[in-house]
Amino acid sequence: MAEWMKGKRGLIMGVANDRSIAWGIAKAMHCEGAELAFSYQGEAFGKRVEPLAASLGSDILIDVDVTDDASLDACFARLKDAWGKIDFVVHAIAFSDKNELTGRFIDTSRENFKTSLTISCYSLIDVAKRASALMPDGGTILTLTYQGSNRVTPYYNVMGVAKAALESAVRYLANDLGPEGIRVNAISPGPMKTLAGAAIGGARKTFKATEANAPMRANATLEAIGGTAVYLASDFGACTTGEIVTVDGGYHVLGMMQPENL
Repeated sequence: MAEWMKGKRGLIMGVANDRSIAWGIAKAMHCEGAELAFSYQGEAFGKRVEPLAASLGSDILIDVDVTDDASLDACFARLKDAWGKIDFVVHAIAFSDKNELTGRFIDTSRENFKTSLTISCYSLIDVAKRASALMPDGGTILTLTYQGSNRVTPYYNVMGVAKAALESAVRYLANDLGPEGIRVNAISPGPMKTLAGAAIGGARKTFKATEANAPMRANATLEAIGGTAVYLASDFGACTTGEIVTVDGGYHVLGMMQPENL
């Protein structure tokens, strides 16, 4: 424990269970000395998150619906009352109708397009607006993306468009908030065995194919992603903003599968 995050406080949004990427980040930040609050949506997720948060010494759990302004306002008002200010936010929130993540992208419905972009992209902008108001001394906003944003990826469809929008939002937010000392970055892991990942059709095939072809012959681990988040949110990441940091065993550099898999 090097205590890279000692004295820092922040909100983790999007933990679903102990295999969530957000949970891997939370554990890494806690191990480095950070004090954490957690948000969740709905009673069912709240019951899952409560014991996890307690295991890291957190008693600030807030039910948040990112499509509701009043809910977001109440969340950040709670943080202001509890801490006065915050140093970081981890935004690990995305959603799309899984029935539209198979078949052809051209068949995406208008309603699911709006839902996917609102929850998976606009929520970052909404969160950043409120979080930045509680960062008078600067801070860090982190989100999660995936390579389906810039390369056609099976079973990803409209989520690829949503993540492309999210990555563009990261760059614009980084420019807006940079003068205030606030950094905005995204981490792009490869396929992960998470609850969210399991909702995507063909998840097992994608995971195995990536693992077999990545230069490291391995997919990302929660520990590796957590460590990357710690770096970005710590003082060592002071000059890094607007970046999409890839943590995928090198898979993103490939132009074709490994020879043995052709």
